[in-house]
Amino acid sequence: MHRAIPVAIVLGSLVVGGAEAKPTAASLGSPLTCESVQTIALPDAKITTATVVAAQGESGRAHCKVTGVIGKEIQFIALLPIEWNGKFFMGGGGGFVGSVESQAAGEVNSGYAVGGTDTGHQGSGIEARWALGHEDRLINYGYLAVHRTTETVKALITAYYGRAPERSYFMGCSNGGRQALMEAQRYPEDFDGIVAGAPAYDFTDIGISFVRNERALFPDPAKLTVPVLAPSVLQMVETKVLAACDAKDGVTDGVLGDPRACDFKLSSIAPCPADQPGVACLTRIQRTALETIYSPTRDAKGEIYPGQPFGGEGQPGSWHVWITGDPRAMQSLSPTMAPSAQWAFGTEIFKYFVFGDSTWTYANYDLARARTDLAKTATLINADDPNLDRFTARGGRLLLWHGWADPALNALATINYFNQATARRASLKDQVRLFLMPGVLHCAGGPGPDQVEWGKAIADWVEQGKTPERLVAAKMGPGRTRTRTRPLCAYPRQAVWGGKGSTDDELQFSCQ
Repeated sequence: MHRAIPVAIVLGSLVVGGAEAKPTAASLGSPLTCESVQTIALPDAKITTATVVAAQGESGRAHCKVTGVIGKEIQFIALLPIEWNGKFFMGGGGGFVGSVESQAAGEVNSGYAVGGTDTGHQGSGIEARWALGHEDRLINYGYLAVHRTTETVKALITAYYGRAPERSYFMGCSNGGRQALMEAQRYPEDFDGIVAGAPAYDFTDIGISFVRNERALFPDPAKLTVPVLAPSVLQMVETKVLAACDAKDGVTDGVLGDPRACDFKLSSIAPCPADQPGVACLTRIQRTALETIYSPTRDAKGEIYPGQPFGGEGQPGSWHVWITGDPRAMQSLSPTMAPSAQWAFGTEIFKYFVFGDSTWTYANYDLARARTDLAKTATLINADDPNLDRFTARGGRLLLWHGWADPALNALATINYFNQATARRASLKDQVRLFLMPGVLHCAGGPGPDQVEWGKAIADWVEQGKTPERLVAAKMGPGRTRTRTRPLCAYPRQAVWGGKGSTDDELQFSCQ
């Protein structure tokens, strides 16, 4: 959910680059030079390049950047720092991936060896034509490529440094969060600690919800240019939601602490005179579209996916890009000119993962059939198994997190997964933690503090036994200055302001 896709769409590739430098044996903390990495023999994998990248900035670390191919077409990268901390961090990829990514690439500057992959295909991260007639690619994308890349990069690390990594971690958001949970469920021995942000773990149900929403917004899939809900309407709705609910968490700051406490009613917004669009009213079609988005997606068997929580409707890069449609914002992202990211992902899943038909549309499709039609695909791409016993039995630790204002994937779904997993075994709460981020959009952005040292949190938990009960999130301003900090409390606890001191200072809040 990539390539040139902004953070509003998905957490992008964080691959570290920099100026090249000549490798020397003396400069490398390894029995091998970067130049000689290409001589390493790996099982069913070929190294294509190995280049020393100089340190960038005060916090950067020089590293050997290695690229290669596993099997027929799984491309990977490995970043091998000259000053290695003895550990490995694998990063996820967003959307349909399609280019080599690692959402943990920044961890190379903390001394980690880092890995990433394109999951076995090339293309736009918002399109899935690559899967047409290639079930092997869907299997690679669904679960296998990350595992194979993990094994390959670990073997490369062992050969390069002369020893295997002492600890291994995974971090990803969105589809990367789905990959994270897939690793915990299918390959529990790959990692000691896993961070899964805004996980698209129930990908087929998400696809059904996306199509349901987009059909309400664009009833005719051949007419996609005029959004039912313009950005100005969304800003009006958000303003009214905040007026009704912002103060319910004890702080009036433009952020809903817990949208579940918001009792806002769409009926409080006046109907537009003569049903013509206005600045502080809703037409019938606008009201119906909003009611659809806020309501759960259901079929005869019950809820498929939760309704969108209140909050963040009018934020830059939020609903207008993900849900309601903004042709200008999407123009550079989708060669097929999808009006929104939900439209693109939803229709691509049905076209290429399910029916193998590039001409499929939702125009006459019966969504009551969707779960049946998607059943096979679900076995390949969904990471919704709540059984984490094999992962936790070997001491694995899992950090889940989600932004409450995420317009792409629903925080309520992540809560559902956490509840299902911990309901199986109460003691699981000692090895799994969930953190919800008020006012945060998809993987980052929004008015809420969105920057957290997730890598440090998971390493401290695994290596030092520091169970995360309270983490600090920061909102960064110009020059990377902190403009607001807030505590994140392990679910179900929430941050509560003490009534004194700055509401932009996390020290003035407690977890209750």
